[in-house]
Amino acid sequence: MNTQTSPASSSGDTSPVVHVQGLQHYFGEGEARKQVLFDNIMEVGRGEIVIMTGPSGSGKTTLLTLIGTLRRVQQGSLRVTGQELNGMHESDIVRLRRNIGFIFQAHNLFESLTAFQNVKMAADLAGMPEEESKVEIERLLTRLGLGHRIHYKPKHLSGGQKQRVAIARGLVHRPQLILADEPTAALDEESGRTAVTMFQELAKNHGHTIVMVTHDNRILDVADRIVNMIDGHIRWNVLVQEVEIICEFLSKIPMFSDLTPSTYTEVAEHMTPIQYFDGTTIIEQGDEGDLFYVIREGEVDVVVRDDQGNENVVKRLGAGDYFGEVALLKRQKRNASVRAVGDTTCYTLSKEKFRDVMDNSATFKEELRRALSARQ
Repeated sequence: MNTQTSPASSSGDTSPVVHVQGLQHYFGEGEARKQVLFDNIMEVGRGEIVIMTGPSGSGKTTLLTLIGTLRRVQQGSLRVTGQELNGMHESDIVRLRRNIGFIFQAHNLFESLTAFQNVKMAADLAGMPEEESKVEIERLLTRLGLGHRIHYKPKHLSGGQKQRVAIARGLVHRPQLILADEPTAALDEESGRTAVTMFQELAKNHGHTIVMVTHDNRILDVADRIVNMIDGHIRWNVLVQEVEIICEFLSKIPMFSDLTPSTYTEVAEHMTPIQYFDGTTIIEQGDEGDLFYVIREGEVDVVVRDDQGNENVVKRLGAGDYFGEVALLKRQKRNASVRAVGDTTCYTLSKEKFRDVMDNSATFKEELRRALSARQ
């Protein structure tokens, strides 16, 4: 996608807060130079909570620090709040950072300052008025369970308490973009849930955008989007709500009814929504089959053409119905045409992914073939 973005200046602005295009990154010099990010593409919208997952060393933290301007962009485009970071002047980077909240796994607290003073530093750098920052700092630390330790220095705080101070410091000035590296790793379940609930409130009620790197499966439920990285590549980037909708549709399709949730999710992660306008021929009888379809919204007519060229509408399908599986399974040409009735959106799965899932799941294959034999 090559869409150019502009700063998100109003609540109605739909331009992405983070736009990554062809991003590559290297560590080291000369013969020791090693590529750690490979041609990545990603967009994050206003008010989204994005969770980045993947094994250690997969490039998650590197990408996060690039977004946060803590590393210089080497190759590709990276835009944050509409501003291109590749080649950005240092003074502009400093100004941009004031609208970014950082929550580090290593805390990075000043040992000579109290919890209150550590958080106040971030408020002062953002230019918050004195009285406003005082009230907000006390509110945040109290909500995070540190009301009795507001004036304690880090040496008198546990690891989890230090992490909560770091969270308060990242949130105090209500930045447009919040970047968090393992924000709940040192927290117990109650404290972790309190923290992510605060993230949700900032995102949903105030439109703040949050990107988190985590291995904490306890907090995956707050994600609007999950981005998985492996060996420097974004392997998949899915909207959780869309996956839920697809899985619900799949569970109601007879040939998928006995599949496991993990198989549903695997299929859903590879499905792409495509919109078709009224009258569009989605499938043409006699063509090679290349996609499997599930209707998200709208309707389609299934049309069969006889040897004399006469066309007959044999069926009308609506939301949750599916088509296109016969040609993929039998490796034959399409036996009917399918046309959109009104504007229609379908989830599509490529024949390669369709067959991959079949080959990797005996249950999937068995159910499909059983359904095919009953659907002649």
